[in-house]
Amino acid sequence: MQTQTVPGYRFEDYLAIEREAIDAKHEYVAGEVFAMTGGSYEHSLIAANITGELRQQLKGGTCSVLTSDMRIRIEAADVCAYPDLSVLCGEPVFHDARRDVLTNPTLIAEVLSPSTEAYDRGGKFAHYRRLPSLRHYLLIAQDQVSVDVFTRLPDGRWMLDAYDDLDAEIPLDALGVQLSVRDFYDRVLFESDDPADQP
Repeated sequence: MQTQTVPGYRFEDYLAIEREAIDAKHEYVAGEVFAMTGGSYEHSLIAANITGELRQQLKGGTCSVLTSDMRIRIEAADVCAYPDLSVLCGEPVFHDARRDVLTNPTLIAEVLSPSTEAYDRGGKFAHYRRLPSLRHYLLIAQDQVSVDVFTRLPDGRWMLDAYDDLDAEIPLDALGVQLSVRDFYDRVLFESDDPADQP
């Protein structure tokens, strides 16, 4: 994803305009609005893989998987974002009666892009950490096997577990599931790969 800054707004002004948008998404950060452009094939494939795996494992439980169409509002940071995917466990809490801006996700995942990786790891994670409900934050590379999982500990600190082995299993305790790194990268072919050796 790439971002392009447009002139500033109050959040409610931004939201009113965003709700009328048909063919574009914008993220809001304390008065600044950033146009989000499309991602790569690999970006889309990885996001779909993770969404599918989580949906299958969470089916029938109390957690729901949400796509990148769901806005996440972080009021403490005056931010509204479109994560690549999120998971809600329990009852949703929305910004207002429109039910299109969620405020209490349990998990957020971002597939990294060259233009946004630094922000996803730094400023955006700092915003997301201000969500009291958030328990897991996943960062997934699209150009190599690399998954970083940040987990909020009971004392409020965040612990990082890094995975670069296709055979690794990732426990997500707040959701009660375990995901395979190999499933994240199903059908993803890296530039250096021989097609016969793809995950």
